[in-house]
Amino acid sequence: MVVPFALWAAVRLSGFEPDWPWVPAVAYTPYAVCAAVLGLAVACVLRRWAAGTVALVSVLALVPAVLPRALADGNPDAKGPVLRVLAANLMVGKADTAELVALVERLEPDVLALQEFTPDAMRRLEEAGLRRTLRYAVTRPLTGVGGSAVYARHPLKDGGFIKLGAFGQARAWLTHPDGDRVEVVSVHPCAPKRTGRQPCWRGGLEALPRGGGEAPRVLAGDFNATLDHLPVRDLLASGYRDAADVTGRGFVATWPQFGSWLHSPGVTIDHVLADSRMAVRDFQVLTLHGTDHRPVFAELRLP
Repeated sequence: MVVPFALWAAVRLSGFEPDWPWVPAVAYTPYAVCAAVLGLAVACVLRRWAAGTVALVSVLALVPAVLPRALADGNPDAKGPVLRVLAANLMVGKADTAELVALVERLEPDVLALQEFTPDAMRRLEEAGLRRTLRYAVTRPLTGVGGSAVYARHPLKDGGFIKLGAFGQARAWLTHPDGDRVEVVSVHPCAPKRTGRQPCWRGGLEALPRGGGEAPRVLAGDFNATLDHLPVRDLLASGYRDAADVTGRGFVATWPQFGSWLHSPGVTIDHVLADSRMAVRDFQVLTLHGTDHRPVFAELRLP
C-alpha cells in the first residue's frame, strides 16, 4: 500500500525524470503527498509499523518539496517600475472574446501573453478593441493549438518564435517608458499526453531562455508542467521565481476549469515565472469562459 509513495518520493527527489507515463503523473505530486499522509495514518491504526515507517519517510521526503507553495516568500529590494502580466490559453481560439477584453480593461496589464492563438481569435479580439488598450503586439496566429502572441501597452520588438512540433512560443522585447527592457515569452510547449510527445514537451521547455541575464525576463503562459517537473525546476534554478509560489498560492489549480476533464483533479500548469531580481507584488488565478484553462495574472516590480 505504501511502496508506491516511496517510489514516487525517490523519483521526484532523484534529479532523474522518466518519460511517459511518469511525466503526466508527476503533476499530481501534491495529491500523492496527501495520499501518503493517509497511508501513514492507516498504517499506524493497523499497527503495521514497517509500512508506517515507509509512509513516514515518504511524507518527510515529499512535504518539503511541495509545502512551501502555500507559504509566502519575501521579495528582493526591487525599485524599478511595475509590470503587470496576464496570460491566457484560448483553447484553440474558443475563449470568450468579450470576457477576455473585459479582464484586460479591469486589470490593466502591461503585457498579455496568449496561447492557442488562432487567426480567428486574433480577428475577434482586435475587432473587440484589444488594441485600444494594448497597442503593440508580436503575433504568431496559427490554426490549431500552435499559435501564440504577446500584446503590450508599451513598444515591443519581435524576439522570434520557438516552435517544436505543432506548438509555438512567441518572444518579444518590451521597452518600458522608464527605459527598462524586459524579454517576455508566451510559453506553450507540447502537452505530454503520450510517449511520442515527450521530446517535443521537454524540448519546448528546454528551449526557453534561462534566467539571470543582463536584462530581466518573464515567462508566462501554459507550461503544460507543474513545479514538480524537472524542466521547470531547472528553469527556476537558472534564475526565476514562480509568482504563485512566491505569494503562497502555488496550490491553486489552473487546469481544468469549469468541471473536470475526464474527472481529472485540478493541477497548476499555467505560470508566471519572473526573473529572481523582480519583486512579486500580487498573483491571481482568474476565470475565463470558453477555455479549459484559468488565466493567471501577476503584478511585478522590475529590478
